[in-house]
Amino acid sequence: MKRAYNFNAGPSALPEEVLVKAQKELVNFNGTGMSVMELSHRSKDYEAVHNEAKTLLTELLAIPENYEILFLQGGASLQFSMIPMNFLEDGKIGNYVLTGSWSEKALKEAKILGRTTSIAASTKDVNYNRIPELNELNVSPEDGYLHITSNNTIFGTQWKKFPSVSDNMLIADMSSDILSKPLPIQNFSMLYAGAQKNLGPSGVTVVIIRKDLLEKNNENTPTMLRYDTYVKNNSLYNTPPTFAIYMLRNVLQWVSERGGVAEIDRANQEKAALIYNAIDESDGFYQGHAEKESRSLMNITFNLRNEELSKKFLEEAKEVGFVGLNGHRSVGGCRASTYNAVPYEACDQLQQFMNKFKQLHG
Repeated sequence: MKRAYNFNAGPSALPEEVLVKAQKELVNFNGTGMSVMELSHRSKDYEAVHNEAKTLLTELLAIPENYEILFLQGGASLQFSMIPMNFLEDGKIGNYVLTGSWSEKALKEAKILGRTTSIAASTKDVNYNRIPELNELNVSPEDGYLHITSNNTIFGTQWKKFPSVSDNMLIADMSSDILSKPLPIQNFSMLYAGAQKNLGPSGVTVVIIRKDLLEKNNENTPTMLRYDTYVKNNSLYNTPPTFAIYMLRNVLQWVSERGGVAEIDRANQEKAALIYNAIDESDGFYQGHAEKESRSLMNITFNLRNEELSKKFLEEAKEVGFVGLNGHRSVGGCRASTYNAVPYEACDQLQQFMNKFKQLHG
């Protein structure tokens, strides 16, 4: 069976090798006579998977010893509430950089909780087509943290350099570009990511948090919403999403076998260049949404000259096997999400399709 050219924004493409491995082990994992979905989360067989996932993540991202790795549920969206609940004590401000819909939602949740917030910078006035310059950020010693969204799936923008803030109190939602390139983990107090873009299937959220930050936990935070609850119990306080963590482990093995994050980064740059070249060399037939300096390597957003032409492009692309190219309604047009597991061939085929479509309709 021919695999689709999957450019979905999330849940997104998974490596075919990872899917085949899961298929082979689905009904009999590690000789247990059971699926990994049937194993007790307290069993040695599952515990080995759980801990290997943490070890692989530590190695691939070069996570320092003074950080903890947590596997949580609720998606990145639950983190929008957990962060201010745990870390915004009286007199401290939650400072947010607005670069798209998800950063807006993070700010909204802090406000719902009644926490003091501010906006360090925003590019909403230009429909989020760029990342603010570092010198545009308004930060203060009263900030409890500065929150950013490292990559914006809807608008196709990505931070190239990260802000430097007092006590490294920088928190980042990295749901759509974690593991896509090397990261200066030590520059962050915390980063988090829903798995369903580059880490695995939906169901598990990875949190990487500096140990000293846990000392700032608000004591009035409910048990299940406290980060130290999961640290003390190795993310096994309650039943974790075991199959999602198993798949996360398999994806991390796949990345490791391919030379690690540096090699993944090289491949991602090559893939994105194919599609950006088709846009840039089209004499305006394709028009990118993001400014060039802010372009994402994960989500490539573009429009055609009019809505009718965009509709025709998407219809014809679907007919020849491309999936998930529709742009979000707030940007319109098209979006190609080129996450780690999207193969070079898919991006090459999309470039060829774009060039051919332009020749026929330009």
